Amino acid sequence: MNDHTRPFKPGEHKPVYPGLEDDPYALRAKLSEPSVCPTCGAVYHCGRWQWSTRPQGAKEVVCTACHRMADRLPAGYVYIDGPFALDHRAELLELVNHRAARAQAEHPMQRVMSIDTGGGTTVITTTDVHLARDLGSALRSAFQGTLEVKYSHDENLVRAYWRR
Repeated sequence: MNDHTRPFKPGEHKPVYPGLEDDPYALRAKLSEPSVCPTCGAVYHCGRWQWSTRPQGAKEVVCTACHRMADRLPAGYVYIDGPFALDHRAELLELVNHRAARAQAEHPMQRVMSIDTGGGTTVITTTDVHLARDLGSALRSAFQGTLEVKYSHDENLVRAYWRR
């Protein structure tokens, strides 16, 4: 019996996204502080990336989000599909852009990498699994429809499919 099929025991903590602890982009150790990303200007301080003014003498380290963007390797995909989605694409993207901007303001590593509106399905790529899931949840909450979220444990990836 593996960790994800055995019964829950009080006091134990199971990972929310099993397998993501092996994410090749995750920090393996705390960075020296202060550090700053030369690409986006995010500052690593108090054990996390945050938006702040660049400290004097900060070490330059490319942040996880900029590293993913440079490699063009998303952590999340959001697929928006269906007749309603085609007819209301501008409204849907307005919500997505608003939620993404709010998430990025609070969590510098949560960013939208691209939005592809070609064809019948809109595909959004993100630098973070949480953002992809949250964008799908926001669409379902605001516009109903169906949301299916699939986690790929071997690829450190999430795919959210919203349809209406």
